[in-house]
Amino acid sequence: MRRRTAQTLMVFTVVGATTLGSAMIADAAPRQGNQGNQGNQGKDVRNVIYLLGDGMGRTHVTAGRERFYGAAGKLAMEQLQYTGAVATYAVEKGSDKPALVTDSASAATAWSSGVKTYNAAIGVDAYEKKTVTLMEQAKQAGYATGNVSTAEITDATPAAQFSHALLRGCQGPTYSDASCLPKNADGTYEAPPADKTLITPIAEQIARNGTADVVLGGGLARFEPDDQKALEAQGYTVLGSFGDPSLPAQTAASQKVATKADLDKARGGKVVGLFNRGNLTVEQAKAQSAAGAPEKREPTLADMTTKSIDLLKNSSKKGFFLQVEGAQIDKRSHANDAAQTLDEIKAFDDAVKAAYEFARKDGHTLVIVTADHECAGFNIIENGTYTNAEAVAPPTNVDAGNPANNSTPSRPTSGAKDPARSSGIVNGTGAGDAKNFAPATFRTADDPADVKDGSPEASLWLTYLSGNHTGADVPIYAYGPTGEKFAASQNNTELYGKMYRSLFGRDPHRT
Repeated sequence: MRRRTAQTLMVFTVVGATTLGSAMIADAAPRQGNQGNQGNQGKDVRNVIYLLGDGMGRTHVTAGRERFYGAAGKLAMEQLQYTGAVATYAVEKGSDKPALVTDSASAATAWSSGVKTYNAAIGVDAYEKKTVTLMEQAKQAGYATGNVSTAEITDATPAAQFSHALLRGCQGPTYSDASCLPKNADGTYEAPPADKTLITPIAEQIARNGTADVVLGGGLARFEPDDQKALEAQGYTVLGSFGDPSLPAQTAASQKVATKADLDKARGGKVVGLFNRGNLTVEQAKAQSAAGAPEKREPTLADMTTKSIDLLKNSSKKGFFLQVEGAQIDKRSHANDAAQTLDEIKAFDDAVKAAYEFARKDGHTLVIVTADHECAGFNIIENGTYTNAEAVAPPTNVDAGNPANNSTPSRPTSGAKDPARSSGIVNGTGAGDAKNFAPATFRTADDPADVKDGSPEASLWLTYLSGNHTGADVPIYAYGPTGEKFAASQNNTELYGKMYRSLFGRDPHRT
């Protein structure tokens, strides 16, 4: 076995034992004013499904709705009974000073553990102390647990439910100071912590702590044969192969990714399936792949969600806790690729639909849909207009004497564009041109059949403000018993306590 950390590794344990209580809260009906009927009153929560559209802001949802269902349509997530908003800020390391724009690691730690932390932290607080997670507590209390993502399963969002690391980059397969140890102000690395969990590669933690019964996603390259051996010793069925133990390092030739066919055949409660050596293939690229290509054999997020529910629902008499991440909304927004972003929103919403349909039949399942942060300042602009970044100068106030301005467009479509910074309408691939700030245009369900993407006639005009996260609040939707608790303007740390109370019927951290 190779050297994976700088020092001898710790024994993995699941912490935070809890007991099951019932939450006798009314389920509600249609969302008008979030006022519900008494249809599910008295039904306890046995299962919680938490779905996370990484980077999905309010405009992502609106654009996805208009693209696929039209202005008067609804995504599956918009059909859930309750709606609210979530503030997402992080804090500076070693303090409680707000850092207004979060990353996925600190945001995931907030809802999984109920604490604010610094960007890049996984399952630790701002002072580098390990925090107990909801998934660990659910597992310890006898619930079945699952963690699903279209990213590497060691990536920040899934990692924060079942691992602890000072830096999100400490994913594996091998240890390095650069990936696993934060730096001091003078540029030197911090001393290794007393708790060696915090500098143990996340892949190694996942393979040994048994926190999640079902683990589905990407990231096979982060794991090695001894990880598969450790999983199988705990009773897991490992789909595919983590590699050849006789080799010093694993490659695509020595490892075998799992496939949808493998997943379809999986039985039993403890299953690990990694379907790509990196992140799963984006939906657009998968659709454009040749018949028989490896990408075609990957499951969709909806496939993984449906199968996870099937594997978990009979694994424990108490119920289950399942987290599902649509990771590529964020990754394609970082790239300012609106075409692929839209397809990933649809793929995520299909997974929401699968969870919602199960919950409607089950009657004891709470479904929560939200995001960790908004990515890239996604915006819908009026067709025929253009962005400030394309203009020779910012728009002027046409009514300077009136602070409220008026309804006259401040920059008509005939205004001056900077030809060096605008190449006209684009669709997705224009993000590759550093000088391109043009809108991406898409037909919607309301457009005539002959309207094409990338044309000026397409009614959905999309732009990006940034190539990174923003500090905007994100939407949240909920369905099922106790769902009304999420119909509020709330902090992301509050989600942990609300989910905890839904599962256990009492406040967290109380005996």
